[in-house]
Amino acid sequence: MTREEVENLIEPHQPHWVSRSAFQVVIVLFFSTEILLAAVLHSGSSVWLAVPLVLLASHLMHGALVGFHEASHGLLRRSRRLNEVHGIILGVLSYMSFSLYRAAHQTHHAHLGAERDEELWPFVHPGLSRWGRALAAFLELTAGLLYTPFLFLRAFLRTGSPIRNKKVRRRIWGELALMVVVWIGIVSAVTYWHAWRYFLWMYLVPAILAANLQSWRKYIEHVGLTGSTVNSSTRSIVAEGWLGRLVAFTLLHEPYHGVHHKYAGLPHAELPQLASELLPTAAEERLPYQSYRHALLDLVRSLPDPRVGAQWRTANPVRT
Repeated sequence: MTREEVENLIEPHQPHWVSRSAFQVVIVLFFSTEILLAAVLHSGSSVWLAVPLVLLASHLMHGALVGFHEASHGLLRRSRRLNEVHGIILGVLSYMSFSLYRAAHQTHHAHLGAERDEELWPFVHPGLSRWGRALAAFLELTAGLLYTPFLFLRAFLRTGSPIRNKKVRRRIWGELALMVVVWIGIVSAVTYWHAWRYFLWMYLVPAILAANLQSWRKYIEHVGLTGSTVNSSTRSIVAEGWLGRLVAFTLLHEPYHGVHHKYAGLPHAELPQLASELLPTAAEERLPYQSYRHALLDLVRSLPDPRVGAQWRTANPVRT
């Protein structure tokens, strides 16, 4: 993608109300998909009719996870109370404390790619072995539903945790307790109603896939980059076609990731207007990619030795 192509794709107008309502659209589409999936399961139709619905539900769940991220920035709802409630609900359903995610995610924005970036552990630490980093990448990309909560719990429970505010820590413990209570209730209800088949197809399989999609998107955004600026430590996607724009819409414009890192308080619908911020201003920076496929190819080359951050340029990494 050239500079001229990026400039031509900049949104010249204020975001349409549909663009601002992307999260609501994603949620409506998700529940509509779940209703169709339930009908297919209830009718006893061929399993192959359920597969495309499961895949669609997985993508929409991924969009809901991006909504969880938006809530952590206070941008999902105008009402602060509604933003908190929706963040907690989304967190409980994805085995994550909302307050824990928000506190750890702040380190990602404040120390992008540096050793204090909790969200990109262990790839920001040259002192950790290559095989250990490769194992962490394998687990996160294949078992994200379990690995991601572990990653954030590690940031919370480890010695020297950056989350030190006592009020925040009490709230995190409260949300973790709420999560346990809610999931005991869900599992009990599913067992009582003998609904494990529905639970498997309508929640568990889509959730596993959505969590892995979330991990792959996170890796595309950062892993393998060792720049010292936002644009050189972030891969952004500025799609040319309607399909790419639809994907960006359902992911709440998260593909404009470099813009998000520069303006973390900006609502997602306004990110496309600032695509010009993604144009390189330093030799180490790169133009945005025209699709996730192109960015994925760049990521894959770095996975055998995953690393993030400018500290790798001068480090003497462990080879074993």
